[in-house]
Amino acid sequence: MDNKRLGFSLILIGVAFIVILIAFKIQVNQLTNSLMDLTGGNCVVGGKCAHEQSNLPFIIGVVLIVVTISLGIYIIYFSKTARLFETAHKDILNTIKSAKNKELKEDRFKILLQGLDDDEKKAILKIKEQDGISQSTLMYRTDLSKSKLSMVLSQLEKKNLITKVKKGKINNIFLKKAL
Repeated sequence: MDNKRLGFSLILIGVAFIVILIAFKIQVNQLTNSLMDLTGGNCVVGGKCAHEQSNLPFIIGVVLIVVTISLGIYIIYFSKTARLFETAHKDILNTIKSAKNKELKEDRFKILLQGLDDDEKKAILKIKEQDGISQSTLMYRTDLSKSKLSMVLSQLEKKNLITKVKKGKINNIFLKKAL
């Protein structure tokens, strides 16, 4: 049973207790009045007036009803706030994980760049900017000659950093998934 149903059930039980307690109090008052009528108006029973009998059972009943209804309301309210906090907590954790993963990837990429020469760095940075860039566009963006770019791309392929995908007469260059 979820918290909302449990809360409403407790409130309904509290309302039922109220009805029972009111019926109980009415019966006690009727019995007291009947006792007075039977005794001819003498309300003293066992040294005490019947109207001054202990209200302790009634007070205990009222306290139990208040506790039951309060608990029901608390459970209903708490279930909503708990879900809100849980959702917010998950969102924050996911955001932190995402940012951390992005940072780790960036750090690994920076370390990778340190092991490359200048032409390889130029090429890999431009490929990262536009994954799937055509080789001819890359040639213009890196300002490398066609033959120099071809050698650089071959070196990067040997280092398992990029892949070339041939589409007709055009080579599209992609970073490997690990980057």
